[in-house]
Amino acid sequence: MAIKAKKTEKKNVVSGRVYITAGFNNTLITVTDAEGNTIASGSSGRAGFKGSRKSTPYAATKATETAAAIASSRGLREVAVVLKGPGLGRIASVKALKSAGLNVISISDATAIPHNGCRPKKRRRI
Repeated sequence: MAIKAKKTEKKNVVSGRVYITAGFNNTLITVTDAEGNTIASGSSGRAGFKGSRKSTPYAATKATETAAAIASSRGLREVAVVLKGPGLGRIASVKALKSAGLNVISISDATAIPHNGCRPKKRRRI
């Protein structure tokens, strides 16, 4: 008895969001619809880069291009970009979205900022 593979539904989504998490070691891209359901995802490691090359802007560009191609084939045309993290792939990813044919409506930054920081070390006694 053969098991049938689950067929993916083809959704025709016109607008959505792109979440870009740019760390010091990798760049993660998640393309979602307006409700937050994932349409496509990608990363620098998934694009074939290893080690220190994953953190480069070129790797982020390639990862974003593959995720944007999948999303545009599912009908996505305009996106709102949410950036997070201090990595090098931030600007390169947004440029790659535009070059992939997606219309960027807005760009917002959601990088976490410490309000009070860590607790300081106790005072040194001599």
